[in-house]
Amino acid sequence: MLPTLAAVAAFAAMAAHGADFRTTGEAAVLFDAPSAKAKPLFVLGRDTPLEVIVPIEGWIKVRDSGGSIGWVERKSLGDRRMLVVRVPVADVRTAPEDASPLAFRAEQNVLLELAEPAASAATTTAPGWVKVRHRDGQVGFVRLPQVFGL
Repeated sequence: MLPTLAAVAAFAAMAAHGADFRTTGEAAVLFDAPSAKAKPLFVLGRDTPLEVIVPIEGWIKVRDSGGSIGWVERKSLGDRRMLVVRVPVADVRTAPEDASPLAFRAEQNVLLELAEPAASAATTTAPGWVKVRHRDGQVGFVRLPQVFGL
């Protein structure tokens, strides 16, 4: 099956602006092919950030923070932007500087909400840092290499 012109255009735009990330709205099933009849690989939890590899019709090929690749239904993705900590412990600072006070620490695999309108790592307000919010309400800045999802 040939990809639609819209899918090719979307992929080209994504390549020009860096990786595109989406987040699961509710729990979603990761399949080995773009079909509900395909083999389910595993279930992704709510708010799981995923890197978009290629969108095709009602399906999106994605990569999770662990490197697993599969397909999810487009309708299972939401608009909320989440990041996941990829290092053992991420220091979240009150300002985007290593010398600024510690706001909080987040352990590996903790989900953090994107707290600024950044579309990609290149569009954050402070280069190399991203503003995040913990589910408990704490806000701060974390270094980009410490998180997955942007």
